[in-house]
Amino acid sequence: MIMEGGVKITATALVEKLVERGYTLATAESCTGGAIAAAITGVAGCSAVFKGSVVAYCNEVKATVLGVKNETLAAYGAVSEATVREMVLGVQSLLKTDCAIATSGIAGPGGGSPEKPVGTVWMAVAVGGNVHTRLLQACDKGREANIEHAVSAALMFLASCLDVD
Repeated sequence: MIMEGGVKITATALVEKLVERGYTLATAESCTGGAIAAAITGVAGCSAVFKGSVVAYCNEVKATVLGVKNETLAAYGAVSEATVREMVLGVQSLLKTDCAIATSGIAGPGGGSPEKPVGTVWMAVAVGGNVHTRLLQACDKGREANIEHAVSAALMFLASCLDVD
């Protein structure tokens, strides 16, 4: 279940919104490890909209499968706005979808830094040719809770972007 403007919305409602608009969806996930795809595929009838997912946990997969430029990774790192922007466009192109979600972050418990502490997640949503990005900086509640929070935030972000585009 995700929150949208204080209103509870389920993954089912999100799939229904995609069906209503006639949009297809793909995900490119790093720190969420396929959990967004799992939330979507847990909905009966999601095959009408969901095409697939790429879990790009290492930079090599981000670059070779999703087309993230090595220059982007070197300059900004895997957990950056520039990287998730390239990830979301890469999976959208690869799977030929109307919409896509991408995440890259630090789920923990290690891997954080003062600049990018554990709980930092960059996410991107593409709807058609429009790309929207968002930085989520949650308090570190442990790996599992950090991932759950990122999944909910990403689904909510997609829902809000569908209402804008």
